[in-house]
Amino acid sequence: MSRRVCAAAGGSGPNLAKLSRLQQPGTSCGRPARRDAAEQPAAHSIQETVREVPQVQFGDSVPRNAAKQKRERLQAGCNSRRVSQCASPADETNSTWQPKDWREQWDNITEMRKGRDAPVDSMGAEQCFDKTATPEVMRYQVLLSLMLSSQTRDHVTFAAMNKLRDHGLTVENILTMEDKTLGELIYPVGFWRSKVKYIKQTTVILKEQYNGDIPSSISELLKLPGVGPKMSHLIMKIAWNNVSGISVDTHVHRIVNRLKWVRKETKNPEESRQALEEWMPRELWSRTNWLLVGFGQQTCLPVNPRCAGCLNRDICPSAKNNLRKTNPGLPPSSLHQPCQQQQ
Repeated sequence: MSRRVCAAAGGSGPNLAKLSRLQQPGTSCGRPARRDAAEQPAAHSIQETVREVPQVQFGDSVPRNAAKQKRERLQAGCNSRRVSQCASPADETNSTWQPKDWREQWDNITEMRKGRDAPVDSMGAEQCFDKTATPEVMRYQVLLSLMLSSQTRDHVTFAAMNKLRDHGLTVENILTMEDKTLGELIYPVGFWRSKVKYIKQTTVILKEQYNGDIPSSISELLKLPGVGPKMSHLIMKIAWNNVSGISVDTHVHRIVNRLKWVRKETKNPEESRQALEEWMPRELWSRTNWLLVGFGQQTCLPVNPRCAGCLNRDICPSAKNNLRKTNPGLPPSSLHQPCQQQQ
């Protein structure tokens, strides 16, 4: 293309006029003049670059639709980057699948829990530590209360924690306490002999590796003897005020499967946690354990759940089956109004 333009410079008349239009300031024979780096123009946005793609002229061998294809490629890249920049962490981790009627079910459970009169409300982990102690001691007591709570009812854990606190529940006191004494104080929590061993081993680790405090991350908490995922996420929330995930115990595991809040049935609490976190809005994670544990203690019981008095009785996938078991004579046509039949 440059040879054709230069050849035209030797002519006159129309050719000179055509040449004058082609040549712009700072160019030589139709070619842009070289500039120093300091004189380079400012970088254009992707949209400006798209608009400025030149049209193919002078019969060049480049296909006529090359500029269009380039614009489409640039625009596609721009759109892709825009979506990536706008996506929040929740958008990146949460799937588009959500359980049917889950929001209405959540609101109904919240309504049923507004009295805050379940055992977890008065004797749960948030009520077991000394709120007047130093932050390190409070965190240590939160850790121990959750270690004791495994396979144990809230009122038993609460009583054991009160006895430990009366004897001075600190890292130093537990390290000097005889195993027999520790066992007597925590009895009859579930698996109390194993928990004596775990508490002693964990306390030694805290003293040697964390200066008497507790770890502040899930990965480090899970390295402690006798500490699992459910405990770790609850410890992060209560002790460190950091919502790292949903704490799922047997109550939460049972209820989310009954409500079909998981895409497919899960076999254990950890599977339920992962399934819930795939779709549940992150702002609800901190309330899920408290909400569902109390609901499981009072209404959605492990055996003979009280479906008749549940606000979700008409929209719970498991309610009709449970009502049929507890009311064999209930006619099929009345299952959509079970509360009236059982009063």
